Amino acid sequence: MTSHTTPSTLQADLDRIAQALDRLETAAAARDAELNEMAALKARHRRLKDTVSAELQQLDLLLANLPEKSPMDQPVLERSSGGQS
Repeated sequence: MTSHTTPSTLQADLDRIAQALDRLETAAAARDAELNEMAALKARHRRLKDTVSAELQQLDLLLANLPEKSPMDQPVLERSSGGQS
């Protein structure tokens, strides 16, 4: 201790340090929570993307296996207008 440092100023300094550490710990915990949430969102996004991709592939297969329609398969009104609406 220097000659101008009193026990009360030393205690005040220690209190400020303790408060700063508390703020750092709170910020670190919040950051951890944000990182965990981000990881969960990324995992969910990947699962949704994979599901949509698989469903689109199924739709492509269904569309590829549909029979071609001839002009005679269209309703009479569409045939008479050339198939244009």
